[in-house]
Amino acid sequence: MLNVGKIEEGFVLDHIEAGKSLSIYHHLQLDKLDCTVAIIKNARSNKMGKKDILKVECDIDTLDLDVLAFIDHNITVNVIKDGEIVDKKVLTLPKEIRNIIKCKNPRCITSIEQELPHIFVLADEQKEIYRCKYCEEKASESTYAW
Repeated sequence: MLNVGKIEEGFVLDHIEAGKSLSIYHHLQLDKLDCTVAIIKNARSNKMGKKDILKVECDIDTLDLDVLAFIDHNITVNVIKDGEIVDKKVLTLPKEIRNIIKCKNPRCITSIEQELPHIFVLADEQKEIYRCKYCEEKASESTYAW
C-alpha cells in the first residue's frame, strides 16, 4: 500500500479523471513553483473506478480555480491549513477564460495581432461550449492547449 503523508498548508485536488493529473499539473504551472507536489495516478475509487489525486503544499492563493474549473469542474478542491481540511471549494465553469484555448480560425484577429490574448466566453453552460470573443469560433478539443 502506497502511503503519501499529509500536508500542512495547501490543497488536495481529488476526483481527477484518471490520467489527467499531469495536464493539470502543467496548466496550473505547478512546475514553476517552489513547492512540494505529490501526483497519485490511477488510485482506486469507489465512485470513479480509477482517479488521480494531486497534493500540493504551498500558499493556497496560488491555485487558479478558473483554469481548474475549465479543465474539469467535477474535481474536488480541499483546502488544507494546519494539516486539516478547512474548506472544500465547488468549481463552476468560468464565464471567460484567457490564453487557455487558442483560436484556430485563420481569419480571427488573434491570428493577425499576435499579442492579443486569446479570450473565450462560455456560450452554452449545459453543453460546456466556449466561443472566441473576437470571431465566435467554437472551441473544440483540438484548440485546447493540452
